[in-house]
Amino acid sequence: MKLLNFIIIKLTVCLILGICIAYYLNPNFSLAIYLSFGLMALLFIYYLSLRQKFSRSPYFTILAYFCMVSIGINTYNIQDDKRHAEHYRNLNLENFPDLEFKIKERLKPDQYNDKYIVSLISVNHKIALGELLINIKKDSTFSHLPVDAIIYTKSDLKEIQKPLNPHQFDYSKYLELRRVYNQIYLQPNEILILSREPTTIYGFADRLRTTINTKLTKAGFEDDVLSIINALLLGQRQTIDKSIYNNYVNSGTIHILAVSGLHVGIILLILNFLFKPLLLFRYGHTLRPLLIVILLWLFAIIAGLSPSVTRAVTMFSVISIAMHLKRSTNIYNTLAISAFFILLVKPTFLFEVGFQMSYLAVLGIVSIQPHLYKLWKPKYLIVDNPWQIFTVTLAAQAGVLPISLFYFHQFPGLFFISNIVVIPFLGLILGFGLLIIVMALVDFLPKPVVEIYSFIIESLNGFIAWVAQFEEFLFRDIPFTLIQVVCAYAIIISVVQVYKFKTFRWVVLSLIGIICLQGTYIYTNFKNQDDAFIVFNKSRFSIIGLKENDQLNVHHNLDSSLLRNDNIIKNYMVGESIDNVTEGNLSHAYLFKNQTLLVVDSLGVYRGLSFHPNFVLLRNSPKVNLNRVIDSLKPQQIIADASNYKSYVERWKVTCMVKNIPFHYTNEKGAFILK
Repeated sequence: MKLLNFIIIKLTVCLILGICIAYYLNPNFSLAIYLSFGLMALLFIYYLSLRQKFSRSPYFTILAYFCMVSIGINTYNIQDDKRHAEHYRNLNLENFPDLEFKIKERLKPDQYNDKYIVSLISVNHKIALGELLINIKKDSTFSHLPVDAIIYTKSDLKEIQKPLNPHQFDYSKYLELRRVYNQIYLQPNEILILSREPTTIYGFADRLRTTINTKLTKAGFEDDVLSIINALLLGQRQTIDKSIYNNYVNSGTIHILAVSGLHVGIILLILNFLFKPLLLFRYGHTLRPLLIVILLWLFAIIAGLSPSVTRAVTMFSVISIAMHLKRSTNIYNTLAISAFFILLVKPTFLFEVGFQMSYLAVLGIVSIQPHLYKLWKPKYLIVDNPWQIFTVTLAAQAGVLPISLFYFHQFPGLFFISNIVVIPFLGLILGFGLLIIVMALVDFLPKPVVEIYSFIIESLNGFIAWVAQFEEFLFRDIPFTLIQVVCAYAIIISVVQVYKFKTFRWVVLSLIGIICLQGTYIYTNFKNQDDAFIVFNKSRFSIIGLKENDQLNVHHNLDSSLLRNDNIIKNYMVGESIDNVTEGNLSHAYLFKNQTLLVVDSLGVYRGLSFHPNFVLLRNSPKVNLNRVIDSLKPQQIIADASNYKSYVERWKVTCMVKNIPFHYTNEKGAFILK
């Protein structure tokens, strides 16, 4: 069966192409709108002229595809609220404007702040649009703000900081996909809560989650168990302990903590079973799928409408309706329909990791698992069930492995063991969990039930921790580029086609894919044959890197444990495909490609040099007169890393401005790099 024979798949591909064009090329908004209307008008005229023959006309087909591409462009552009005059980025804001906003979403807090995504209502008492990231300093006396709460404050809007070190995760770019461009920092006493009442379905869902958590806590569930219940059943992972979360990541079972197709499929089976008696009534065949679809979408809203749960609920809604209409459903069609409607409503989902991985996992399962299962068909059920789970897990991993390496640069080698044990019991855990939530809501939750379910969750956490402890099977820091992702998927598709059709053409294509993948590694090694000098940005510390080909020599003043767990060097190693790292102490001077750099530390020694440095690095807040340093050494540029007091840095910045000499502060401009 050729996938591209399905019209909905072709249209979905065109829609995705249009969204990508809008995201990467940013075409003119008005031109895109006029072009779209022109194409649709031309398509309609062509349809009227051809009458019944339009389906056989290649020109009509091509025109329809161009229309869908233009719809993809406009879908993305229309949802870009920066185009509105009322958006806060288009307003001339004074210092500390009056802000009124509504809480939209609660994010995972960091070490110091609770974080929220909010929608602006007004700025200086005038209607305004746009979303912000709000950071509220943690305070034990200040409770979490509910979704839909309306807040008033006065605060400056700050830019979301770009990455300050090479190959660091770009949080600002991630938030831009969610239409969030600025942030504010607040103390609890700087906000005035105007309303706490829910006004949207998201607010009511948040209140329901809060009620469930309150009742479960009152019933006796501990924090670690409660956080897993929140993740498995309510789609909220904000409260999971970091060590527990890392165990799930390292064991290859993190997918069970993100409500996705697996969870929704199990819930669909449970609902089908519960509503089976409705089939005995006159309108039961219509009522059952209607109730199931409504309950699935209510569950999706309660779970936060994440990309994975939205995709899963959309797909299973189509399946449920098709089952009611007694029509066979092709899984590829169903996936395409769900993606089509989701991207029409939320085009930025296309660039979210969760959306990409959920679809790729399902595609891997439906296209690879049947062929893996045919390799061996056990006679006995006790062997057949684990074999099915193993092949499903292996197929899903094949679907997500290339993109997972690209985003996370690690691979859990024991994923099949943990999934074979966990997945068979997931239905029991979800079903039992839903029953416990219902019992908690009606205030009938006996202590023995709490203890039994707590034991199940604790046993799950214990098993996951046991698998995660075998770190030698966790392959970390694997460099993988976007070109390598494309090559890897080309190889996977070609190998599957070779197995299905056993034709020479697919063998050739798979070999070409392998050669291309090898070529990317050769190119990467060739590209690595360069040198670099880097002053990294690290708060309160100094880190200097000297790269020679695929070797990195790190000079620093951190202790070994801090450096081992620090992501700055790890990210740079992965991004630059570096295999070997050596350590050393910070020096007072460095020579790189005939350019010298003098390091002036807290001792402030810079006189009596036999050379004139090209660069001066100020670290650890030296008490020096920078005017005299510049007059004495005549450097080309002054550099200050993040180990200095900010008051010193501000003074140095003014001095360099007066002296008309470039000043580079790593905590503002990022790492200083010479190549």
